[in-house]
Amino acid sequence: MKKDLSNIKKSKFLLNRNECIGIPTETVYGLAANAYSDLATSKIFKLKKRPKNNPLIVHYYSLENLKKDCKINQNFIKLYKKFCPGPITFILKLKSKNKISKNVTNKKKTLAVRFPKHSLTRKLLKELDFPLAAPSANISTKVSAVSKKDVEEEFGNKIKFILDGGSSKIGLESTIVNLDPKPAILRLGAIEVSKINKVLKNKVNYKSKNNKNSVPGQGKLHYSPGIQIRRNVKNPKKHEAFLLIKKRKISDKNFFYLTKNNNLNEAGKNLYKTLRMIKKLKYNSISVEKIPNKGIGQTINDRLIRASKR
Repeated sequence: MKKDLSNIKKSKFLLNRNECIGIPTETVYGLAANAYSDLATSKIFKLKKRPKNNPLIVHYYSLENLKKDCKINQNFIKLYKKFCPGPITFILKLKSKNKISKNVTNKKKTLAVRFPKHSLTRKLLKELDFPLAAPSANISTKVSAVSKKDVEEEFGNKIKFILDGGSSKIGLESTIVNLDPKPAILRLGAIEVSKINKVLKNKVNYKSKNNKNSVPGQGKLHYSPGIQIRRNVKNPKKHEAFLLIKKRKISDKNFFYLTKNNNLNEAGKNLYKTLRMIKKLKYNSISVEKIPNKGIGQTINDRLIRASKR
């Protein structure tokens, strides 16, 4: 407990001085900086080598904090009450008077916002006088970080501190819902589309096209380990890493299980960690067993499709 308090104090000290730090969330680790500061947010883009036209998600502690910058509506309130704090991001209209850096929004009049659930990051946000812009803590287009070690491997001593919150419990990014004006899913994520439909009592469609410059994590190539990926494979090639979700009678050193009992939530949690491990083992290609395209399986397939773009 004392160590956590000390680490939060150090995090606050650095963030107040416009530095970037690594923070844990239940989805993936974030590269965080003061969302109100042009200087601080410009450092995020530089560190990640991120295109400047790709907006950032801003993390808030409470609804009261959010209301200072954004307009809210009834659909937002319904989803907020059900899923927040948690792995869902909302696209909302900015108020004409807001403090958000123009770097964050790609000069648009909307903002991607979320309320992370991780207890350490919530404690940190409560201590700050500003929200945190925090995209995933990785080099742009590469595999997201799900542990402090992953962040260290990405940035080394280029960032001054990483708030260690253990391994991310979900391991996949947040679902992004556009609420300006008509609800639409812009990024598949940790919360299934069916659950959002149930809350809104309406069929909300997933719009995967034309999001490249308006939604985080929607570039053509993203979440990539830098290795060729083949999907829906029954039998892998020789010397190829094979990702599996169901236990096989035979075993091979090239087999890597995301889960052994078809548990898609477990598979999602282990996806990025396993991709990073395969990369370190110097495999040249990865084949993936067919993953059911339902529930969180849709999100896993989305990430694998984006990771395999050349």
